[in-house]
Amino acid sequence: MQVNTVSYELDKLKSNGIELSMAELVQVKNLSDMLSLAPKHKAASQMAGAERSLFKGRGMEFDEARHYQPGDDIRSIDWRVTARTGKTHTKIFREERERPIFVFLDVSASMHFGTQLLFKSVQAAHVAALICWAGVARGDKLGGIVFNDTQDIECKPRAQTKNALHFLQSVVSLQNRSVTEALSNAATVERGSNAHTGGAAFLNALQRMHYLAKPGSLIHLISDCEHLSDEHLALLGDLSRHCEVQVSVIRDPFELALPPTPNTQILSVTDGSQRGTVILGESAQAQRYQRQQRDRLTTLKNALNANGIFPRVVTAGIALEKQLSGNKRAYELGEAI
Repeated sequence: MQVNTVSYELDKLKSNGIELSMAELVQVKNLSDMLSLAPKHKAASQMAGAERSLFKGRGMEFDEARHYQPGDDIRSIDWRVTARTGKTHTKIFREERERPIFVFLDVSASMHFGTQLLFKSVQAAHVAALICWAGVARGDKLGGIVFNDTQDIECKPRAQTKNALHFLQSVVSLQNRSVTEALSNAATVERGSNAHTGGAAFLNALQRMHYLAKPGSLIHLISDCEHLSDEHLALLGDLSRHCEVQVSVIRDPFELALPPTPNTQILSVTDGSQRGTVILGESAQAQRYQRQQRDRLTTLKNALNANGIFPRVVTAGIALEKQLSGNKRAYELGEAI
């Protein structure tokens, strides 16, 4: 991608590709009709059973207490009010037509990487904003967790636009703080002091999500999944048995294939703890690298599939709108883009 083209794309996105602003996340609202958040499973029958319904029925939102009337369910009697007033009262519950949507967003150190257009963490924030605005349009309750290697911010689900704005502002704040810290501590990170904290941070945030998400919730996990282990997969598998779990795997084009170059070049690379070299312009190594990366991605997909989760892949090298425009059906179905 040429420099002029990149500048034009970034201007359209109101982004510099590294840091975030509320303006670029609010702009994603224009794409909200390109993502379906409708439940993937309908109830098998009108009788209660193991399958989740499109709606939650009576729900558990307490509305008010009123005098007991013949025919009311005796299990809903409010004994405290009854004892206080001397007259039998029953609890009234407000029917919930929306379901909670949780956005689980990873902006840890491995996400601060990009070679063509955006950092993976910036593209992940765009995906998070897309889900938020699609949820607002449906009137669903929206909450989530955004985390980096050392901190997480939690937003409880509420069906209000200002809750989406509050969550997105948390995303902006944590992303920009993470980038600033990464730049100021670049030497420390390279020595590997923070190289293995991402997995622990991911696990802690996932355990918190496991506690927050009630059965029937929709959970969108957005990450490069670099730190996924058997322990993480076990938690995700448990969540998927009670909730609908969708995963967007963010990848940079460099992580999928080596860029073509007219001349052979030796590139020095590091993962924060180890340093190595990559030879660009050598076809044998390019093919071997691409095959290795494809195998890694296949292994990740198979591990998630085994837990009832079918991930989509989103590249950080192309604007989200273009990916949605060309692959709308794939994005909705959770297939690989």
